Amino acid sequence: MKSVLKLSVLIILVAVWVGCEGDYRQKARGSFGELVVIMDSTQFESETAKALRETFGGWIQTIPGKPPRFDLRFQDFNTNQQLEYLKRYRNLIVAAPINDTTNTGELLRALLSDEIEQQVREGESFAFPLKNHWYRDQWLLLLSGQSDSTLAEQIRNSQETLTNNLIDKEIQRYTQEIYDRGEQVALADSIWQTEGWRMRIQHDWIKNIDTTYTTNGQKQHFMTMRRPLPENDRWFWMWWREMDDATHIDEDWINTKRDSLNEQWIRGSREKSYVTTAYNRPHDTEQFTYNSDLAFETLGVWTMTNDAMAGPFVNLTVYDEESQRVFMLEFAQFAPKYNKRRFVRQFRAMIRTFKSDSTWQRDQENIASEE
Repeated sequence: MKSVLKLSVLIILVAVWVGCEGDYRQKARGSFGELVVIMDSTQFESETAKALRETFGGWIQTIPGKPPRFDLRFQDFNTNQQLEYLKRYRNLIVAAPINDTTNTGELLRALLSDEIEQQVREGESFAFPLKNHWYRDQWLLLLSGQSDSTLAEQIRNSQETLTNNLIDKEIQRYTQEIYDRGEQVALADSIWQTEGWRMRIQHDWIKNIDTTYTTNGQKQHFMTMRRPLPENDRWFWMWWREMDDATHIDEDWINTKRDSLNEQWIRGSREKSYVTTAYNRPHDTEQFTYNSDLAFETLGVWTMTNDAMAGPFVNLTVYDEESQRVFMLEFAQFAPKYNKRRFVRQFRAMIRTFKSDSTWQRDQENIASEE
């Protein structure tokens, strides 16, 4: 058996409380999408390890190529120096049964309070997130259970909650990274003034289409922007119109409207080629509340009719009840040579910067255009 490390008071860390002057600790390191699991090497093929691979390393069905949710790396440690090295990673899981006698087990219990440890022993809790525990911008999750098999079952039963928590953290990081490079503040301000909505626009996106049209007597708006790079074409479109109520907005309505707009505006180079949804591939729509408004996020794969092209898309549909307007935003990409997981999460980060002016009045658009 490995010698049990003497865990110093440096490991039983008191949380660093961040005052008004900010957190000046070193930032955690590691790549986007990387997840380090601290676990004893004798347990790398345990039921807990298998459950972690299924949960955090499972395939993303809504992205071409089906990449894993995260790139898992299992690590053990024998010395304090090795542990100090591992503690610097941005995404970390420490996992062991509560009575585990290995170095990882000792570390885990040192990080849990007596009250929390008792909850684990009684089977009441198993997952404990610690924010920025050792380094700034760090996601740390402690996982422990009464036994290996019990912990594995708990992880599998909470797969969606566990993975979404880390994905949301990654999206927050992408938001900061994307706009640290620059953004088009003047353009965003102009759209807010004239149209009553805004979204943070990355510095190198180019406006392509900006039009107003009427269908069945209903005034509608459509805008596209593009970031055309060699072998990595990305585009965004936005559609909005007045709508008295949202009772008919559901997954079927969203899919039908998306396909109609893509057919009308996002066309290919060949005759009768246009973007549509690849319904033979998994796609997922989730309803939630966004800034107090009804919202739906749809993730899936688009394909080009009459052409051999496809890629991922991220769609956000929002109904602003106060201004009685519906908004539909969509990011998409064509980049056959690239791993698309990080781009999809970047799209999700950018699309979540959308904001509607709920005070917008139906006659305000005409007033703004006349100014």
